[in-house]
Amino acid sequence: HTIFASNTSSLQITQLANSTTRQDRFGGLHFFNPVPMMKLVEVIKTPMTSQKTFESLVDFSKAVGKSPVSCKDTPGFIVNRLLVPYMMEAVRLFERGDASKEDIDVAMKLGAGYPMGPFELLDYVGLDTSKYIIDGWHSLEPNNPLFAPSPLLNKLVEEKKLGKKTGEGFYKYK
Repeated sequence: HTIFASNTSSLQITQLANSTTRQDRFGGLHFFNPVPMMKLVEVIKTPMTSQKTFESLVDFSKAVGKSPVSCKDTPGFIVNRLLVPYMMEAVRLFERGDASKEDIDVAMKLGAGYPMGPFELLDYVGLDTSKYIIDGWHSLEPNNPLFAPSPLLNKLVEEKKLGKKTGEGFYKYK
């Protein structure tokens, strides 16, 4: 009777479900960080997830005070599918010298109403985590320009400048 659910933000739920013999009882519940503050949870349904399992995951999400949205098992689901290419395009904009990272962050906060700019968010998430996600998506869809790797991101990760957790990423932290 157990339902299996993963909180992954970048691994394929279908691939995880394929490692079980009860794929109909497997789905995704992608909670956002920090979980106590963020109201959203993405409920991921694979082609094999039963309707009963899906409804149970939606009901559970509501019972714990979250606002569930539904998505098929696509790379990044809804939020990260939009957010990761946005952050990568910000890096490309900076790499080309079109704008400073500081101006890009200010522009997105003041112009789009985002609470953090893309470079602040990359440092918060972790540059290694962001690289892992984009590399994984690139391997799934190598011809998708939204998933193209970034030389600058690769360099920073290689230098162990991973963002807030190491004290330096795109910005320095004390």
